[in-house]
Amino acid sequence: MVDVNEQLDAVIRGVQAAEKDGELTRVQTLAQVYPSPIADVWDAATDGDRIARWFLPVEGDLRLGGRYQLVGNAGGVVEECSPPAAGAAGYRVTWEYGGGVSWLEVALSSVDTDSTRFELTHIARAADLPEGFWELYGPGATGVGWDQGLLGLALHLRGDGQIPPDAAEAWMLSDEGMRFARGAADSWAAAQIAAGDDPEGARSAADATYMFYTGQTPTEMPEH
Repeated sequence: MVDVNEQLDAVIRGVQAAEKDGELTRVQTLAQVYPSPIADVWDAATDGDRIARWFLPVEGDLRLGGRYQLVGNAGGVVEECSPPAAGAAGYRVTWEYGGGVSWLEVALSSVDTDSTRFELTHIARAADLPEGFWELYGPGATGVGWDQGLLGLALHLRGDGQIPPDAAEAWMLSDEGMRFARGAADSWAAAQIAAGDDPEGARSAADATYMFYTGQTPTEMPEH
């Protein structure tokens, strides 16, 4: 059983607009502190066998300059890789999916000897998003998926109650999973509003995101 509220509250989310190579980008960040030393979190986030247990099966060459492929999902190139040293670690990869290219950065920092801050940043060019996509779904479209990833890592590092990647979709349609999707979508709306976006539009996008992740039509959607 997942403590939905505890997990949602453990994540700090951020949304901002920025520029990369002169183009507008949408930047989303998620951060969570895990009760595991940095070496263990790094191994969980970079070892193919462990990634497959909490995220998705991955193929390819998981080293600097290598090309990876998440089975049935994104692939790309490892552009930076810095193993743990002096209490910090991180990597950056391209995130190539559906004909578009975005960038994923993971940064780890030791809070103390037994806990580690994990921060994920996803950078996407606004021009690469389908027309009207951001207005309809907002940051929750990808954000809820990343929330699922941080939940999977939390359960994996804790060593109990894991949701196997091949069962994640079914879990999201369970009562527990639907509560998680609703809370994550609303949390991304809050981050969007904090970034200065229109509150009504952000809440509408959260509703659309929630329906997308739980396979509902508007008439089936429960009230907040």
